[in-house]
Amino acid sequence: MQTILGANGQIGHELALSLKHHYSDELRLVSRNPKKVNHSDQLFAANLLDTKQTQQAIAGSKVVYFTTGLPIDTKMWVEQWPVMMQNVINACVKHHAKLVYFDNTYMYPQNNELQTEHTPFAPYGEKGKVRGLIAHQLLDAIKQNQVEAMICRAPEFYGPGKTQSITNVTILDRLRNGQNAKVFLSDKTLRTLIYTPDASKAMALLGNTSDAYGQTWHLPCDDNRLTYQQMIATAIEILDRPCNYRVIKGWQLKLFALVNSQVKETLELLPRYQVDNLFVSDKFKQRFPEFAVTTYQAGLTQTLLTKDSR
Repeated sequence: MQTILGANGQIGHELALSLKHHYSDELRLVSRNPKKVNHSDQLFAANLLDTKQTQQAIAGSKVVYFTTGLPIDTKMWVEQWPVMMQNVINACVKHHAKLVYFDNTYMYPQNNELQTEHTPFAPYGEKGKVRGLIAHQLLDAIKQNQVEAMICRAPEFYGPGKTQSITNVTILDRLRNGQNAKVFLSDKTLRTLIYTPDASKAMALLGNTSDAYGQTWHLPCDDNRLTYQQMIATAIEILDRPCNYRVIKGWQLKLFALVNSQVKETLELLPRYQVDNLFVSDKFKQRFPEFAVTTYQAGLTQTLLTKDSR
């Protein structure tokens, strides 16, 4: 039995498809309101803030994938992430399940230096601090031999379906729908983005590779990074029509934040858009040279030409 916690999100959805196709006929999908991805999926409704429900959700699992997300709400993150992480770790320990944790880069420095698995944490803002905290929770449990686990870390997403990211919401979704795109701070800095199907396929591969445990892995991305200006130029070619955009400056975003809580919640993430984002996934590529990383051209084509299913 392989179990996906947070199965309703795009990463969980793609992960269920990959696991079913390549690794396991026994899948359990867990969320507050789980929905089947494959016909044979087992569904289990659970709140990971509840210790008993988390234990029940994980019971009988060989591998557990922790892909749960929370709304971009600082108070919720600070209060709920550490509780959920501890509940999941404890349940995996009790039921002798391996744990694969899907992580982001919020705890990394927001500068233009190369980001590798050895990059020290230097969070800017409360969201980055709590993501660093829960990563350390798991790393400590691994070091103490409490649980067999790994961290799979990814930069910002892009992709089809329910993919949620600043790039998708403010640029790609809008262009697909014939609207003007909004670019935060700069259209000339290089962005490392991960294609959501690649993230899930790579995580499924790692979760079913015995010697991958006890480590942090950067999930694979195309190294031919684009600026948002180049990305939108590519979108013009794909959609075969004009695509307009405007760059929103920092002072404008701060004004918007006074009246828009969603914009306010993104302010601590903005410094990364002022500089090149250089997320490096060489470790994965060297270990799994046969893994085909989706190019930005192919990923953008699929994203822009797939109807939004949200």
